[in-house]
Amino acid sequence: MLKYLIQVVQNSLTTGILLAMLFALARPGGKQKKWLFWGFIAGAASALALAVLKSTTVLINREYFNIGILSVAILAEILFYIFSWGVLQKKAPNFHERIWSAVYAVSAAALLLYALPDIFLYPTDFLTAGESVFSTDFLFRAIGYLGGLLVVGLSGLALYKAGMGLPFKLVRILLTAGLAVNMVKQIATIAQFLLARRIIPMSKGLFDFIKLSVNYNDYFLYVIMAATLLLPVVLWIKSLHPKEAFSNAAQHRKIRAASRRQRRWCTVVLVGYILSVLCLTVVRAYDEREAVLSPAEPMNIVGSEIVIPLENVGDGHLHRFIYTASNGTEVRFIVIKKNASNAYGVGLDACDICGPTGYYERGNNEVVCKLCDVVMNTSTIGFKGGCNPVPLAYTLSGGNMVIQTQNLENEKKRFE
Repeated sequence: MLKYLIQVVQNSLTTGILLAMLFALARPGGKQKKWLFWGFIAGAASALALAVLKSTTVLINREYFNIGILSVAILAEILFYIFSWGVLQKKAPNFHERIWSAVYAVSAAALLLYALPDIFLYPTDFLTAGESVFSTDFLFRAIGYLGGLLVVGLSGLALYKAGMGLPFKLVRILLTAGLAVNMVKQIATIAQFLLARRIIPMSKGLFDFIKLSVNYNDYFLYVIMAATLLLPVVLWIKSLHPKEAFSNAAQHRKIRAASRRQRRWCTVVLVGYILSVLCLTVVRAYDEREAVLSPAEPMNIVGSEIVIPLENVGDGHLHRFIYTASNGTEVRFIVIKKNASNAYGVGLDACDICGPTGYYERGNNEVVCKLCDVVMNTSTIGFKGGCNPVPLAYTLSGGNMVIQTQNLENEKKRFE
């Protein structure tokens, strides 16, 4: 639940804020509004098509595609700076109007095409193998996902409403600042890709720039939020002392009602921003807290065999054991009863993909990889494949589980 709430907010809020500002800047009656609307539709539809292609084919190399989208977005942002600040407007007003409208559309489409494919694909991860859409886990993941969309959507709508109540020049200044911050992040993303592919040479300055952008990725969003927060603050102050003229009490009541609506939208922006920051800080820290592996349980070693009474591992929960190998290495292994019959999942507390990070039990008897947070299908524990524990052979004899110590000796290198 929390995972998808955090991911949706982190990966779509910047786009939501900038789109809201673009729509607020494109005042009703102008061509920009119409072009921006169609750019929005085209970007959303293209993002959905890209998500489908990515999930069903291998035709899309997302890294190269993203670089292309970011390059187009940067070009559109540069053109936005040129045309929004009146360059060429006096010399060629008609040309200026057409190009500026096209820049609106391309900017909106590029923002959506970069952010939305991953948002569309998140629901495809809601179900794990053998899980039902009617399960509690599926419901919680869906709630987290929809909650993130709700926070971003309401924040964007409220910011748009706030922007519509303020002067064009103020909205333009804050949008310019927001796009500039986002452009720095976009340039860092492109540079990181080019550097990783050795398309451009390594330099200390470039490496430091990329490192800072990666380490402080969320701060780009925080700066954009701080800048655009000026809109609801200014509008709130303005709404307290409306200057509109009125000739009767009815008009006065109408003006006061409009001021109250403006303050409500300002409140929604503030609440949305606070929830977003909490999601990316407090909630993330809670969600990413390190899982602690349960302590090892006692076992009997008889000669070259480990003997574990079945009554100690027959409750359907995860049980962890540690065998000290001949070189002193502690080799961990886990046991879990799969069902009502005498079927057990026995494996090393390690896998071929994530190494010896271990597994822990969460919630309703879920066995989870500590490193990658993948939930194991309990029925497959004891079989090779994916992130499953490395299988460990065992036999049942006289009400006991018997494991050969030599099998653990053979795997001690995994835990060194």
